[in-house]
Amino acid sequence: LAASALNEDAVRNIYEVKGRPEVKPLSVMVSGKEDMEKYCESVPAAAYALADAFWPGPLTIVLRSRDVIPELVRAGGDTVGLRCPDHPLTLELLKRSELPLAAPSANPSGEESPHNAEEVLSYFDGSIEAVLDGGACSVGVESTILDLSDTPFRILRSGALGEEEILNVLRRELKVVGITGGSGCGKTTALKQLEERGAAIIDCDALYHEMLHTDIEMIRELKAAFPTAVEQGQMDRKTLASIVFHDPDALSRLNEITHRHIRNEVRKILTKCVMDGKQLAAVDAVALIESGLASECDTVIGILSTRENRLNRIMKRDNISQQAAEDRVDA
Repeated sequence: LAASALNEDAVRNIYEVKGRPEVKPLSVMVSGKEDMEKYCESVPAAAYALADAFWPGPLTIVLRSRDVIPELVRAGGDTVGLRCPDHPLTLELLKRSELPLAAPSANPSGEESPHNAEEVLSYFDGSIEAVLDGGACSVGVESTILDLSDTPFRILRSGALGEEEILNVLRRELKVVGITGGSGCGKTTALKQLEERGAAIIDCDALYHEMLHTDIEMIRELKAAFPTAVEQGQMDRKTLASIVFHDPDALSRLNEITHRHIRNEVRKILTKCVMDGKQLAAVDAVALIESGLASECDTVIGILSTRENRLNRIMKRDNISQQAAEDRVDA
């Protein structure tokens, strides 16, 4: 049941004909992504990426509305849901009329949705101007509604498009830079430059230290693999380090466990970055390539420094002896 979304009187007719409460906003049908800027402001890049992927189709994108969309359509709010329907007759109507259409389902509120033109007329004959007969409707799944008007982005209603499909598209909009290099090489300096450019920073070393206290499954595996590094029920980092720094097999076991868990946690953080509308992230990991994290990155930068510089930095930064710093560099 459609009317020009720019005509407040026409929109009011929709509410009256349907018996729909005016506190419920109407979604607006548009002919394509080029209409976003006409009717919405501060449109994020994610909205265009999703439209490219899923329009025409069952995705309603909620954006911050321009004043050209009457307050009645928005039910007094400041956002509007746009969708591009996947039906040739509706698309032709949108293109030929050059109008956005406020368009709820063609049934009185509380009644069953109609499946053909005859059922529409049985509801509304005499109270609407015309019916466009596009054939019988298939009974499908309602559209997914995604709110991009603010961050974090939110799925307001699950529908025909799954969350994973949406995240896969949004993930492509996030550029991920991988920073790698040995301990003390100067990665922090590079990360600061990226952070100043708005990047979300993921420090895998800090993440590992945090997960030693919070990741129950990783802790369980480490306790089983390194029982002598457990003190008072907790993993002791210094004891664990002293074991693996002098035993390549032990280091390999440690990496097999921690790389897997850190990789999964980084993926979760990158997903959060996507939903927060971030466009740039940096992953800092000594073992970026060996851990498989490089596959999450669009670009990988390796940072080099002399052994002497690295030792001096580590001793100063961590207040440890030269021998301890050499053990760390060699590991």
